[in-house]
Formats: sequence, structure tokens, C-alpha cells
Amino acid sequence: MADTTPTGSPSAAEQREAALSEAQIAVHWREEELIPPPPGFQEHANADSGILERFAPENFPQCFEEYANLLTWEKRWDTILDTSGAPHFLWWKGGRLNACVNCVDRHLADRGDEDAMIFIPELEEDEIQHITYSDLHRRVNEFAALLRDFCGLQRQDRVSTHMPMVPELPVSLLACARLGYIHSQVFGGFSGEACGMRAADAQARILITMDSYYRNGELIDHKVKADEAIERARKEGVEIEKVLVWRRMPGEYHSDSPMIEGRDFFVDELLEDYRGQQVEPESMEATDTLFLMYSSGTTGRSKGAQHSVGGYLSYVTGTCKYYLDIHPEDTYWCMADIGWITGHSYILYGPLALGTTTLIYEGVPTYPDAGRPWRIAEKLGVNIFHTAPTSIRMLRKLGPDEPAKYNYQFKVMTTVGEPIEPDVWRWYYHSVGKDKAAITDTWWLTETGGFLGATLPGLQAMKPGSCGPTVLGIEGVIYDEDGNEIPKGSGVAGNICMRNPWPGLMMTIWRQDQRYFDIFFSKYNRDPNSKDWRDWPAMMGDGAVQAADGYFRILGRIDDVINVAGHRLGTKELESAAIEAEEIAEAAAVPVHDETRGRVVEMYVALKPGYEASKEIEQHVSDTLVRVIGPIARPKHVWIVSDMPKTRSGKIMRRVIAGISNFTDVGDVTTLANPDVVESITEHVQSAKRAAGEVPDLSAEAQHEIKTFGADSE
Repeated sequence: MADTTPTGSPSAAEQREAALSEAQIAVHWREEELIPPPPGFQEHANADSGILERFAPENFPQCFEEYANLLTWEKRWDTILDTSGAPHFLWWKGGRLNACVNCVDRHLADRGDEDAMIFIPELEEDEIQHITYSDLHRRVNEFAALLRDFCGLQRQDRVSTHMPMVPELPVSLLACARLGYIHSQVFGGFSGEACGMRAADAQARILITMDSYYRNGELIDHKVKADEAIERARKEGVEIEKVLVWRRMPGEYHSDSPMIEGRDFFVDELLEDYRGQQVEPESMEATDTLFLMYSSGTTGRSKGAQHSVGGYLSYVTGTCKYYLDIHPEDTYWCMADIGWITGHSYILYGPLALGTTTLIYEGVPTYPDAGRPWRIAEKLGVNIFHTAPTSIRMLRKLGPDEPAKYNYQFKVMTTVGEPIEPDVWRWYYHSVGKDKAAITDTWWLTETGGFLGATLPGLQAMKPGSCGPTVLGIEGVIYDEDGNEIPKGSGVAGNICMRNPWPGLMMTIWRQDQRYFDIFFSKYNRDPNSKDWRDWPAMMGDGAVQAADGYFRILGRIDDVINVAGHRLGTKELESAAIEAEEIAEAAAVPVHDETRGRVVEMYVALKPGYEASKEIEQHVSDTLVRVIGPIARPKHVWIVSDMPKTRSGKIMRRVIAGISNFTDVGDVTTLANPDVVESITEHVQSAKRAAGEVPDLSAEAQHEIKTFGADSE
């Protein structure tokens, strides 16, 4: 049959060849060596060789009962995995339990006087707080009584929290869990508007916040964001009834935001009426909702990942035990934020369910200097450490020799949030771990609840830059665009998918069932009416390549999400915020490689008629992004351009401007409606960057990432 492709456009065969060649860029990565677990660690690890057989594919889904049996149940389940509403899978159907009981109450007899949490204020001279399980039980019960009686909430009502990393945050979340309220924590660094939009989507009745907190040594006004959140939720048609304000220093108010009579209330004052009260925990169905966790997406509306009580809690407890090697007597520090899923799963619920001591650090890891994390580890006897490659890069840059100055010793070190570069991995292993700690490099998503890819620290060898195989009970596969399985060891990249469901997988996207199907299942679903889980492979949205030994290397998102220091920001959300500046007609957000944070955002904008390019407009766009989303969204540069490179259908080709910002090949521009604009943008941007000394030296894999950024939306 003759090729009828219009002149100037690549034929189907050429497109397939181009896609294959791009995927094969992965082979430019040098395959790293396997490093066995440190011998001293293997002697006391939670793993045993039989666990791999117990979680083999032929034992699915019964294998996950091993995780569920780590919990205390009021009533055991009738059905392990209910697939009748596929792809809305339900785990432990018929079972009843309470998450707060599993994280607090059940430890009182054996560990009531042991630390549940240790709070480290950012100011080094401030007193560290040791909160025992008995203390935590008292605090949670008193606040639960307040929520129930003062706020009049009912089971499965939604409560939004917008709080920094202070003990009052886990107290608030556990109180909600105790009473069966659905909590929805918004990252404290997000703006009030971002909080308000998420609270409105959750249809929250109550907002819990804080007056202030420390960041980089400064006391930050946080309550002011609550006023912005209330106003934004109101614009979305949702009226938040009450704002509960914790005070960083009880009795002292450190905010310029006035307290609104009848709406805003100081928690420490209200609690005087609830001292010593105990609240009977609500008996929850395993399939009830525990919390909503909003992530950024590739459209303006955020996705509320809806996680269950039983499935989620069993999964994070099991993965904490086997992949973080948590024992009750350990002192565990995950240097993440409870405002993200990592903090929910691996600071709060998983560690506390196992009865260990979990640390909460208020501030930044480099305040007042890059030795702070290692001083904390030495002082408190931390033996499990969990952080993101962003923090590791920053600590290596600012204090490469600091770890050697302090007398601590980790047994396990975990990385999370983004792939870690092999050279950074090696510094982490040799300098931070002192060649004695096992590294668990993890890969997963907000929507998955817990780890998807990782190595068992006592059983499986480590490989720098690789997350390892898929975790216990989950079978991973890489498919090409047509659903063909890409064989391991081929050096060809594709879409990493999970063949089977798992207990931590979210039940759906809150009030967006169709979007849940569209994002995760539509591409490779074999039969939309099937009730067989085998017909529902879940597409995770990441590109990956699998080595001959079965280990996966994650290449990054295949959609338009920009990962800034472990925080996922959707381009549509960024662009929608930029356009709120009255001068802006169009906006496009692209990722730029950064030595410390991994990625940063650069924003390209085109002006409305009647406006002239100026530094003031650039600053206005930057300020708008911070106001609408938060400081994490502050762009490195705002580039004002005459027009965006666009396809003939009018879509902005982000991969072209991403290539310009990163000094990589912009690819084929012959099919653009306005190819001449590329040259003028390139001259404008790259000349300014050269003058500022901002020419990056990118690896082959980084160049590949930029080349394919935004391609799906073209």
C-alpha cells in the first residue's frame, strides 16, 4: 500500500523507528555493579529467604495476608481481594479495624513509656520533645474529643489540614483516623490558594492550621494562608465552617492575620475543656476511606488519591517491616514532609503501626549548616535514615566531609522521590553510610500508597541508580505503545506497568472515577467489563528500562509533570497560575536540570497585546506562581517570548523550549506552524544563560528526558 503521509511529515515507519531509537538511548547508561548487603546487617534483618517464595506470583493474592496479619483487627476479612468493581479493587472486604488503634492504642501495654515520636525544632537551641506512646494517646484522644464535640463532625466527613512539620500534625491526623473522619493534609509549603482548591475538591468542613513555624531560622507566618484558603474555597462553592489554629508556642500568637470571630479558634484554648477525655475509636470497614492525598496532575484540577483504611495500612506496615527493616526498638528518621505521601506512609502510619520511634524535624536539613542531620543522628541514636536524592545532593554539595565528623551508624538508608544518580548513590553509601548500611532505593507514587520498586535490604544486592526489582507480591512489566512486552536486558525503554493490584493501591481518584480509569488503566485494559484482575495492568506513568537481572531503572515521567526537589508539579497547574498575571496570554512550563534540586521550573510566557517585555512582568509572573501554588513553584527564569513554538493544531511544543533551556537538541521542528520562532527564542535564552554561566553538562539519559518532555501532549 502506498504511503499517503503528507509531504514533510514522518511516515508511520519513520515514527516507529524514531521512537525505538529514542528508547534505546537508555543503553548509554553504564550498567552498574551489584553490591551485596553489608554482612553485619544481614544477621538481624527482618527478611528471610523464604519470603520471596511466599510472595511468588502463584501465591497472589493470599500472600498479602502476611502484611494484614501485622495489624490488629476487630473482625477478620471475608474476602481478600474483591474485584467485582474492577478497577476499583477492594482489599480485606468484610474486615473491621481502626488505624489509630493500630498506630497508638495497641502499643500502650508494651511500649507506653517508650518514645513514639521525637520532635526536633529547627532552632538547635530549642528543646527536643520526646513524646511517648502514652503521651501520644492522650493528645490524640483530647483532640479527637474536640473535633467530635466542638466541630460536630460525622464519620467520613472531610477535614483539611495545612500544617508544617510539628507534632500537632500527626496528632490531628490520628485524631481524624480515630473517629473515621477523612483527613486531607496539604503540604505546608503550598499557598493558601492551593490549599483552598484542594479543600474545596474534598468538600471539607473544617480546616486545621498553625499560626507559624520555623524555616531557615525565621518564624514564618502561616495562619495568613488560611484566610486565602477560605476565600478560594468559597469561590469554588465550598464554605469551610471552622478554622482550628494550633499555636507554635502555646499562649503566644505569631501571625499578622486576625482571628475571625466565630470562625477561627485557638486549639490550645479549646483543649482546656477536653483535658483527660478519652474517645472510643470508631469501628471502620477495611474498605472505608482513611485519607485523601492530592497530587499535581497534567490538568488544572489536582487528583485526590483516595486511600482505604485496611488495604493502605496493611501495605505500609508490611513494606516498612521488610524494606525499611523497622523493629520496635529502632530510632527511625524519614527526612520527608507529612504533607506528601512519603510522610503519610513512612513517617506516620507505617512506623507507628510497628511500634517504633519516628522522628519529626521541623526545618531544612542544612540549617544552620550541612552538619545538622548528622548531629541529630548522633544525638538521638538514629539507625534508619530515609531521604530524597535532592537532599543528598544538597548535603554533598554543602558539606561533603560532614558525615565523618559525627559518631552515628545507620543500618538502612532509603532514597525516595526521584531516581538517584549513581555518583550521588556512591557518596551516600560510602560517606553517609560509612560502607556499613544497606541502601533501599525506592520507586513509587502517591497513588500507589507504598513502594513498588525496591530491594529487600537483607536479601537482594544493591545497584547504584536502580530501584531494583518490583517489591514483594507485585509483578512489574514494561510494555511498548502497542502493549507488547519489552524483554528485560534489551536496552529498550517503555512504559512500566504492574500486572496485578496490591493493597496500597488507591481505590479511586476522589469524585473522579473516570479519570482514575483513564490515567491508570485505559491504555492496556483488555476488557472494560472484565472482573478478572489479570485484565487490568496498571500503567504508572513512568518510562523505564529493565536490565537482564530484572532490576528496573526509572527514566522519569512520561507525562508533563515536573519533579522539583521531589515535589511533583503539573505543567497545567503551573501554566494556569502564570496566566493569572494579567499581562500573560500564554504560558509554558518546562523542567531544567539543576545540580542541587534535580529539576527546576522555567516559565515561557507570551504577552497580551499592549504590553512590552520588562523585568517587572517577569517578576510578576514569578510572584503569581508563588502566590497561587507556593514557593516550590518559583521559576528559575521567566522568559518573555514573542510566540511559542506550536504544532499546526496550535499545541505548544514543550519539548522544543525544554531543549532550548537545557542546551539540548530541540529535535525536528519542520512540522511546526512557526519554525522561525525557534531561532529567535534560542538566541534570546541561550545568550542570557551563557552570560550567566548556566550552560549545563547533561548526561545522555538527561538529554533523553528533555528530548521527550511534553511529547505526549503534542
